Amino acid sequence: MKKVVFLILSLLLLSVGFVSAQNKEMDPEAAKLYNSGNKMLKSGNYEGAIEDYSKALEISQDYRIYYQQGIAYKKLRKFDKALESFHKCLEANPEFTIVYNSLGTTYYAKGDYLKAIEYFTKFEESVKKPKLKKRAKKYISLAYTKLGDKEARDKNYKKAIEYLEKAVEAYNYDAAYLKLADAYIEMGEYQKALEAADNAIKYRSKKSKVPKGAPYFYKGLAYKGLKDKANAKQNFVIASKDKLYRDRSKHELKYLN
Repeated sequence: MKKVVFLILSLLLLSVGFVSAQNKEMDPEAAKLYNSGNKMLKSGNYEGAIEDYSKALEISQDYRIYYQQGIAYKKLRKFDKALESFHKCLEANPEFTIVYNSLGTTYYAKGDYLKAIEYFTKFEESVKKPKLKKRAKKYISLAYTKLGDKEARDKNYKKAIEYLEKAVEAYNYDAAYLKLADAYIEMGEYQKALEAADNAIKYRSKKSKVPKGAPYFYKGLAYKGLKDKANAKQNFVIASKDKLYRDRSKHELKYLN
């Protein structure tokens, strides 16, 4: 499964930070530097933006300046610096809960998925719009899926299942269901594997990165484990139409006959 870093929500919320500094009682000199930094950030001059934000912070430790500085550091993939700015933003204004999302996406980008979940959860709890709540839950699911995938690769299937069940509890993510099916098969829980694979099919989105044949391949393995050769064969045949699962499916079919 290709690694995908989901920073979309942070980008969507970036515009919130571009508020008029003068209308929010920011020091006039700091406001000039803040607005200049915003222009540079928008144009892609992230280093220049950071320089202006840093100068602005020497005058005023305003939460908006810290937030935009964090965005600029994040754009440069300087995640530790971004986290430092976002945490200072939160300290300066605990009510500015948008920063929870930025903390979540930054920890996710660093690979610290437990911390990402912590802040995505805080974000989900702090927002009222259903669309944003749903999106936060999706990212919670993505982080749990990453944790489950790591445990599965280390053959800690029981722990993998624990994380992946939390992933699908948060959001119906097809990749999480697929990994869950795989882990259940490894644990010999074939009926649960079938249910997970069916859900991977049911909740597959048009933009899904999961190969179309993957759920059918795991259904085939689950039916094989249940000694149901007819259904196993049927699903391996479907999976074999996917070039990514063709060879593995044909191998399974060879030994079913």
